[in-house]
Amino acid sequence: MTELVERFRSGDADAVRDIYRTYGGPVMTVARSIVRDPELAAEVVQQTFTKAWRAAGTFDGGDFAPWLYAIARRTAIDTLRAESKPTRGGHAPEVDIGVESQSFEQTWETFEVRRAIDALPPDEREVVRRSHLLGETHQQIATVMNVPVGTVKSRSGRAHKRLASALAHLRANQMDASDVQGGETPR
Repeated sequence: MTELVERFRSGDADAVRDIYRTYGGPVMTVARSIVRDPELAAEVVQQTFTKAWRAAGTFDGGDFAPWLYAIARRTAIDTLRAESKPTRGGHAPEVDIGVESQSFEQTWETFEVRRAIDALPPDEREVVRRSHLLGETHQQIATVMNVPVGTVKSRSGRAHKRLASALAHLRANQMDASDVQGGETPR
């Protein structure tokens, strides 16, 4: 083993591979015990061997395993700290979330709703946008648009009637689909 360590210290590429084969598993164990995430632990292992290879000339020739495990431990702790820091600009740390893709039907329906809203007169479209997308009350919309509450209510009513008419085909498609699912023969 001392010959392998000496070759490693001298920068022999084959020795680096042999060191990795010998100590990769234990270094992974150290990394996983600290970071608790398999992907992050694999990153720690890679960084550990890179750091050890760069610092091989400083290895004093003592017991190699504890020296390497100490590098792994410090690297894992540094990685964990870096992961817990907020991103630049003071944002919260990134969190991976699952994203479900929409079906073709859902995408088409979304397109149809957007098209119907875009076809509304501008004053009605703004009332619908503020009400449904921003969650504002009629009073808040009236204040922002500088119109009476009654005007907001009438614009909202007209807009909803136009939308119901423009999107009636979606309701008909849903009813046809439920008839087929219920076992009835489609019309």
